[in-house]
Amino acid sequence: MSMDHNAELGDFLRSRRSRLRPGDAGLPPGVSAGTRRVPGLRREEVALLAGVSTDYYTRLEQGRHPHVSEAVLDAVARALCLDDVERGYLHDLVRTAVGSRRGRAADATRAPRVRAAVHQMLDVLGDVSPVLVVNHRGDVLAANHLARALITDFDALPRLERNLTRFVLLDPAARELYRDWEDVAQVFVAKLRLAAGSHPDDRRLNELVGEFCVKVPEFSAWWDSHRVQQCAHGEQRFAHPVVGELTLHHEALALPADPDQEVCLYSAEPGTTSADALRLLASWAAPTDLERTLTDDARHHH
Repeated sequence: MSMDHNAELGDFLRSRRSRLRPGDAGLPPGVSAGTRRVPGLRREEVALLAGVSTDYYTRLEQGRHPHVSEAVLDAVARALCLDDVERGYLHDLVRTAVGSRRGRAADATRAPRVRAAVHQMLDVLGDVSPVLVVNHRGDVLAANHLARALITDFDALPRLERNLTRFVLLDPAARELYRDWEDVAQVFVAKLRLAAGSHPDDRRLNELVGEFCVKVPEFSAWWDSHRVQQCAHGEQRFAHPVVGELTLHHEALALPADPDQEVCLYSAEPGTTSADALRLLASWAAPTDLERTLTDDARHHH
């Protein structure tokens, strides 16, 4: 499944202006008066707020403007009250819509390799924190034993199925594991849509979107909402089959030396029942010396 990026640009802009009321955008009462046939702002109101002509904004929303300056895009972003993530997504969509795709496709085809030092970091944290390394699609490139015990054993899955978003949306166990599954799933969909804007030629990502459209009843409505999110940090509530309920904080950390690799680390607040449950899980999941040796050998031969 591939995306029509001209249509994506228009749909995104329309979705953002439909959520705003004239007063929210700072329009004076006289400008916004009259019967409104559409929810949110009209095109001419966005144009007024952005300081461009209605015709110019209309062509931008239709993906028909070949040359748009960053200053104009920033003005439109301010008019639509976009946050920093949405602003970046808008810039990506415009670059894609006008055909500036060079340099983006390579990310989808490069074979990712997690450095030995990063594996070592995951192992060191393996007795205290579940840690994953993922890319923009949510592919799990590495996971320590505590992360595999908390979520699922990604190493045991076929390579194309080692994807955190795929687990959350398609595995029935995820609906039981995440106490707030629907909220968690929508965040993962929002992160996937953000990735689609910056990696328009990623065939595997587009295949995932198509698979989710077919297999996840809720997905199409979530995807069509055009929500985008980085999922940089937050809390997740788990109902683990072995240790019961626990609430963990997750933090996403970029690896500057490894483009398109992100460390996802989970931790429990000290002195809480969640911290006790996480220690119990670490004890239950601790690998034997033989398992550690086999894992090290497998990495060296990878």
